[in-house]
Amino acid sequence: MADTLNDYFKALERLKNGNPTSVPKGTRISNDAVALEAGRGKGSIKKSRPIFKDLIEAIDHAAADQARPKGEAKEQLASARMSASKYRLLWEEALAREASLLVELFETKKALAKLTGEKVLPLRGRSR
Repeated sequence: MADTLNDYFKALERLKNGNPTSVPKGTRISNDAVALEAGRGKGSIKKSRPIFKDLIEAIDHAAADQARPKGEAKEQLASARMSASKYRLLWEEALAREASLLVELFETKKALAKLTGEKVLPLRGRSR
């Protein structure tokens, strides 16, 4: 039984390190995931068996660590949000500038038409 327990602990370490052999990478750490990674069946790690007590505690601890977001991820997310906010402001400024230039162009065309006596030209091309 000690060999089996060692297999479970080795499987748990592989899952914690992110290089499992039997389950897909990124699998959430759980009793079933550890059992499958160790080459056993789902449900083979039972809470009612005293031999698995230390293993289950280690699995619960590893699962809690995995669920806790990493500090790097939070920093990257904050950086990405600030960058997105910055580019949104730049985009809104560019839109305002474009609208201002369109109004100025229209006013200039109107003044030109008044001076030359021609009709005001449309801002967009002909509709078909």
